[in-house]
Amino acid sequence: MATDYDAPRRNESEDLPEDSLEELKAKRNDAQSGAVDTDEGEMADNFELPGADLSGEEMTVKVLPKQADEFTCSSCFLVHHRNRLAEERNGKYVCRDCAA
Repeated sequence: MATDYDAPRRNESEDLPEDSLEELKAKRNDAQSGAVDTDEGEMADNFELPGADLSGEEMTVKVLPKQADEFTCSSCFLVHHRNRLAEERNGKYVCRDCAA
């Protein structure tokens, strides 16, 4: 489609119809009234990955105790390697992420 660049430009607000305040409130209320609370667990039960049948599977994870070169952050309670140590506050360790 050809565009005439020499033609005077129109203001975008001229093209939009003006709605009254009552009409806008009614539209907003109609849009909000359709919202229904759904249980995320219920939605997850209905969602299945294609080709993934994990019903008979048992997941095992090996948990290691905190190592000598690790610390637990007193702010986020995550275990980090000592190179992530930012500071020590009153005998409690703080990681770089929480200190920032």
